[in-house]
Amino acid sequence: MKKVAIITGASSGIGKEFALQIDKNFNSIDEIWLIARREDRLEELRYEINKSCLVFCEDIAEEGFKDRFIKILKQEKPNVKMLINCAGYGIYGNAIEESIEVEKGMIDVNCTALTVMTLATIPYMTKNSRIINMASSAGFLPQPDFSVYAATKSYVLSFSRSLNRELREKDIFVTAVCPGPVMTEFFTIAEKGKEKPAWKEMFMVDAKDVVKLAIKDSINKKELSVYGVAMKLFLFITKVLPHKLILDFYTSK
Repeated sequence: MKKVAIITGASSGIGKEFALQIDKNFNSIDEIWLIARREDRLEELRYEINKSCLVFCEDIAEEGFKDRFIKILKQEKPNVKMLINCAGYGIYGNAIEESIEVEKGMIDVNCTALTVMTLATIPYMTKNSRIINMASSAGFLPQPDFSVYAATKSYVLSFSRSLNRELREKDIFVTAVCPGPVMTEFFTIAEKGKEKPAWKEMFMVDAKDVVKLAIKDSINKKELSVYGVAMKLFLFITKVLPHKLILDFYTSK
C-alpha cells in the first residue's frame, strides 16, 4: 500500500513549501497529493517534485468536494502518513465593514473544510501518522480588525489540540502550527489594498523556516509549533495576562 502525504493549499506559500520539503526529506513517502484551486500553479509544482504526485484542482470549501474526496480515498485506498491542512485565508479590516459572504468564506475554508478533510482522512491513517494543521498566532487571543480570521484560527488550534488527545490510542499525532506574519501571498489577499500594520513587517519570517520547524515538531509529537522568539513571547503574554488587558492596550492606540 503506497504511503501518501496530502497537502491542501499546496499551490503557493506555506503549502507549497511543505510539498517541497516533504519531497526532499521523506524517502518513506511514495506519493504526494496536491490540492488547491489554481491548476497552473499545481502543475508547475508537480514538475518541481521528484516523487509521484496526484494533482486535484479543487476548492475544498465547495459543496460537493467532500463526496468527491471521500470517493477518491475509497478508490485509491492510500496509507496516509501525513495530512497537512494549509488551505486558508484572512481579510484584514473591521468585520462590520466587510460583506457577510467574505466573512463566511473564511469560516468555510479555515474551519469547516479543514475539519472535513481531517475527519475524512483519519480512517486511512495508520500508526505513527501525522496531521499538521495551519493555525496562527492570531488564534492566541481575539484580534480587532482581524476578528473572524483570529476566531477561525482559535478554532483550528483548539480542534487540533483536542484531536491530538483523542487520537493517542491510534498513535496518530496532531500538531497545530502557529506562526506570526510569514512572507507569502497571504497579506496581498488579507490587506486588499489597505496598509499593512508596521509591526507585521517587523516580525515577518520566511516560510521555509516555519515549515522546517513544523515538520520537526510534528516528528517529535509536539501539539504546538511556534516559530521565533517574538511569537513564543506573544504566546506567553497571552497566557499570563488577561485578554481584556491586552485588548484594551491594543485598541487604545
